[in-house]
Amino acid sequence: MDKKVRVRFAPSPTGGLHLGGVRTALFNYLFAKKNNGTFVLRVEDTDQNRFVASAEEYIVDCLNWCGITPDESPSHPGSYGPYRQSERKPSYRKFAEQLISDGYAYYAFDTTEELEAKRKEFPNFQYGQATRMQMRNSLTLTISEVEALLAAKTPHVIRIKVPENEVVHFNDLIRGDVSFDTSLVDDKVLLKADGMPTYHLAVVVDDKAMEISHAFRGEEWLPSASIHILLWKYLGWESDMPSWAHLPLILKPDGHGKLSKRDGDRLGFPVYAMNWADPKTGDVTKGFKEMGFLPEAFINMLALLGWNDGTDQELFSLTELEQKFSVERISKAGAKFDFEKAKWYNHEWIKQSPVDSLQLPVKNELLKAGIEVNDNTFLNTVIDLIKDRCTLLPDFVAQSRYFFASPTEYDIASVKPKWTAEKADFFNTFAENLTLTDAATAESAFKALAEEKGFKPGELMLPFRIMLVGGKFGPGVFDIAILLGVEETKARIAQAITAFNS
Repeated sequence: MDKKVRVRFAPSPTGGLHLGGVRTALFNYLFAKKNNGTFVLRVEDTDQNRFVASAEEYIVDCLNWCGITPDESPSHPGSYGPYRQSERKPSYRKFAEQLISDGYAYYAFDTTEELEAKRKEFPNFQYGQATRMQMRNSLTLTISEVEALLAAKTPHVIRIKVPENEVVHFNDLIRGDVSFDTSLVDDKVLLKADGMPTYHLAVVVDDKAMEISHAFRGEEWLPSASIHILLWKYLGWESDMPSWAHLPLILKPDGHGKLSKRDGDRLGFPVYAMNWADPKTGDVTKGFKEMGFLPEAFINMLALLGWNDGTDQELFSLTELEQKFSVERISKAGAKFDFEKAKWYNHEWIKQSPVDSLQLPVKNELLKAGIEVNDNTFLNTVIDLIKDRCTLLPDFVAQSRYFFASPTEYDIASVKPKWTAEKADFFNTFAENLTLTDAATAESAFKALAEEKGFKPGELMLPFRIMLVGGKFGPGVFDIAILLGVEETKARIAQAITAFNS
């Protein structure tokens, strides 16, 4: 790789960050790390109609949560700023005017009403080779008419003049040779009436200014690539053009079409990295973070949507991904999103995470449920005992609540039909003689007493579990008793006997 690797993630601050956007950021980040390059965050805020002030901070928070922090960004600038497109506005007009001077673009003065009339007249109307000479632009007006309109500050846009009957070729790092017939491409707007560039002009000008070496972006941008290739050529920068890589789509679970926020709402899973609160409506769209995903699991899941390392390995830390990532292993085909698989990744990451790293997130979940924990050593022991049973972080609340407070309700229906005075007597006797040195000794004592009283241990285990936790769940019942301690275990047995007898 001859030139220094510089890649960019360039989101628009218009709302929540879709998991497809995070995956684009991740693949840029991994490619930069693998090649000792620079990962840039550039904020594409030129669409003033859809701009949301809080969205940039939200995007940064999402990337930080995922652990893929950019090397250069608006808040951490390098020597290629500014990193917001709105702050680069003057440069775009200069290059748009240059394109007009060189015959590659033109002023278009058509009003919204005139364009609407054309669309009604021609149902599939495209402003381009077939129609541009019927419109009000600098190709059909005289030089003096154009000068007069410009002098009068008449609203106008600048459009690229797409050549007729040419084939535009480029090599995509994922898809190989890609070609476009220019007769099917319309004259895209490069500079809007408000002086802001469209994505087409801005992405080329900014990638050149920031010396971007490789452009990773979603497959949905593939149809626009022809315009961008032409602009690199028309601006005289063809030799500096980045290498292109159009990432496969993330598909709906049934594989039909691109995954959208609506699909998540309909099927009950998040598609945003973190909660997004719409400042206009106040509506909150749930994110993976708030649903209880670990960032390691979220990133692991995303990396394998459209990429694999060629082995059967499924669990990768971010460090491993940095070492193993390669563009050659990115798939051309779209990747189906599977929420059950996403939860599987989270379950596996919870199981293998060190207890210390789970302490704070679990503590936060307990606090949200009104359970305050001050003894971190005790909490760590609880986490270690139950983490294999938890798929999402909120599961820790249900799986551990009984360690911090006696049950207030019991699954009596599972005990009552077979509850007898003899069983009550067994538990009273067991409680009187209770010692809890270790789980194995406690279990032996329990079984020995059961035999003495004429019971099979199995018929007493379920009532004992429900006495301690309230229901048919949790780790080994004697492990629970050890953690609760003798006095608390005795108190819970007594309380439950009263409930079972009533």
